[in-house]
Amino acid sequence: MAGSTAATARQRCRLSSSSRLKMIISPAEMDIASSSADVLATMSNSISSDFSASTFVAAAETMTPSSLLSFWNMDQETAESLAGPFFGFSLAPYLAFLYFLSREENECPKGVTVGFATCLLFVFLTIPAAIAAKVLYGVSLADSDWLHGSAESLLTMTNLVTVVAFRQALAAKEAGSPIMPVSATSYAPMAWLVAVLTAVAAATALVPAADAATSVHTPYLGGILDLPPEWSMANTFGPDLAFDEPANALTVACWIIHISSLVEFLVAMGFCWKWADEVDNPTWKGLTWGLLPLHSSGITACTYHLFYNRFAALVPLQALLTCVGNTTAAIAAYRIARSNGWKFDVIQLPKALSFLPLSSLKLPKWLDVPVQSDRIQVQQDESVQQSSSSLVGFEDLGQALSADTDYLFLIKLFLGCAVASYAIKYGETFFDSVQTASVGVGVAVIAIPSALNAFKWYKRSEDATFEGWF
Repeated sequence: MAGSTAATARQRCRLSSSSRLKMIISPAEMDIASSSADVLATMSNSISSDFSASTFVAAAETMTPSSLLSFWNMDQETAESLAGPFFGFSLAPYLAFLYFLSREENECPKGVTVGFATCLLFVFLTIPAAIAAKVLYGVSLADSDWLHGSAESLLTMTNLVTVVAFRQALAAKEAGSPIMPVSATSYAPMAWLVAVLTAVAAATALVPAADAATSVHTPYLGGILDLPPEWSMANTFGPDLAFDEPANALTVACWIIHISSLVEFLVAMGFCWKWADEVDNPTWKGLTWGLLPLHSSGITACTYHLFYNRFAALVPLQALLTCVGNTTAAIAAYRIARSNGWKFDVIQLPKALSFLPLSSLKLPKWLDVPVQSDRIQVQQDESVQQSSSSLVGFEDLGQALSADTDYLFLIKLFLGCAVASYAIKYGETFFDSVQTASVGVGVAVIAIPSALNAFKWYKRSEDATFEGWF
């Protein structure tokens, strides 16, 4: 979420480890204000506190313009206490998403399932990193670049595995091959890839951890891709044109991880849309819609870092988007399973519960999806299919670069994300507003691309020839 999970970023750039439960899917960087990982580490305490409907009702009754302003300007501690329950509640729907997606009836490429499931690995392995940041340095994970980058790389890994597996399966489908790639029929290839990439990510954290000289702001990967300090924009163009970055600014390598998570998640979303056409099952397009909030969660995380982690209110916002995204992804995966013939009666209830009239239950229309074999297959004419595949958005990079090998595809993806990372890291130092803007600007940075992304998919669902704006 390429497009499994966690991020789907996700997101995976995520404000937190759990936000990525998106790919959790993330789209993607999706990707993170990793202070949310601190939230996850103390989640049980958050959930057991005064978190009830009456609390929200009481808060709503006393809401005034000044209190609303105070909400958006909350401190870090308040933000984390609000985010904790949402991250906690987001786990169950993500597990449901994985369960429905992996049903044999769906014939989902097994490597794709591995990719989405790997988001759980990202979530739980980020907890020790968050604890280390708090215990060793007294800061959130987002403010310690070497720990942050190592943890975030796990989300990028999640989305990368999802994209590669989806890409290989789609290539076989489009070529009309009767034999699917091993990554589509077996969990093993992508599981081994996950193991290798996890070892690499662990090394990027363990090596600096063993160095006594490592400090809170030690750069990720030694800052190998950063410009020398004497080449900073403030030194090169003067302090009147550019400012010096604060100590908690992300390194180029860390930005690459965040941006690639977002892009990979978008690519995975595009692959879901394309897969729907290849398997003649439009409910797969519903998964693209279901992953949208997770991609917005990743955008929220990157926005948090864009403003140097100043806007604490974005932490609970990302947590909310993660919870909503995991839920919509679970609903979309359920609809896919239903369309392929999966039924509730595959779950065997204990005899003690046999009296329950489950067989007579009727589902809402939006959940009761017709079985694939019962649907009338509408054949689109060849010209419309050609127009539908003429894709130009970031989510369609997989299709645009379909002729490339997996290695060349990943190299191009890395180079594109690297260029964007340099532009963001050093370009924003020319705008003083980054240091003085209100949280409303941050919310706009999240809302505008999220709305454009959603509207683009809406237009494409209405008109197969619609290509988008970027």
